[in-house]
Amino acid sequence: MKLVFAGTPEVAVPALDALLASGRHEVAAVVTRPDAPAGRGRRLVASPVAQRAEEAGIEVLKPARPRDEDFLARLREIAPDCCPVVAYGALLPKVALDIPARGWVNLHFSLLPAWRGAAPVQHSLMAGDQVTGASTFLIEEGLDSGPVYGVVTEDVRPTDTSGDLLTRLAFAGAGLLAATMDGIEDGTLQAVPQPVEGITLAPKIQVEDAHVDFAAPALRVDRVVRGCTPAPGAWTVFRGERLKLIQVTPLPDRTDLAPGELSVGKNNVYSGTGSYAVELLWVQPQGKKPMKAADWARGVRIAPGERLGA
Repeated sequence: MKLVFAGTPEVAVPALDALLASGRHEVAAVVTRPDAPAGRGRRLVASPVAQRAEEAGIEVLKPARPRDEDFLARLREIAPDCCPVVAYGALLPKVALDIPARGWVNLHFSLLPAWRGAAPVQHSLMAGDQVTGASTFLIEEGLDSGPVYGVVTEDVRPTDTSGDLLTRLAFAGAGLLAATMDGIEDGTLQAVPQPVEGITLAPKIQVEDAHVDFAAPALRVDRVVRGCTPAPGAWTVFRGERLKLIQVTPLPDRTDLAPGELSVGKNNVYSGTGSYAVELLWVQPQGKKPMKAADWARGVRIAPGERLGA
């Protein structure tokens, strides 16, 4: 088939690579979000998908909006059979959805109908799922509601962050997307409607969602930290300033600390929660680089009875 691939961030690059490597289909062009400011100088930088496409000598389309007439006209000229999508980052209007003969097929990082929306991996971790995965489905106008072509499952490991899990899913999902294109082309795959039960939503994680409540149980604290790492970053407040929490570990045997109460050992820092304690392993004070929690504690000289939280 002739394909136009749509994607933007680094997590979409493995899928593009898999389609380029398959040799079975022609990736005629790539659609990605416009260049965005990055770094201290805030200069405009092309997306990771755009950079990879340019390296491969593929035409790159960067519409400000996917309903722009110039973009739609070019897409019609290319006349793709199918448009595979991974984390493109913009809503596709019906006029664009109708152009490829076999539609737009999205790789979504959850086992649909669970976790429809922008942040499925973060929500899966924060909810304590033990198994997650990726799905390919035919895009329709509803939110991640189209019929599913295929799935791949992935166990959630006890120390996974959303970054860890998303990286594994990006590579597992890349193979799934390539196989889905093959199955659509040879007619061996038929999309199956999603169940009406088991629908959960995964909206974008806001900064306030990443605020750690130390009155919650230790497992919840751990899940929020892992689910919000690396972005947007879990946080609490210490002495009136924001403190990012990068890694903690629950300690079921320690129950002597009140929620948020800090205890400092020679090379360890502990905090109470609503159940048992957690050990703080890595933190990032406001305006500073990530550091071991023990180094942070030595620098701020925590007094007996001091607590994390507002």
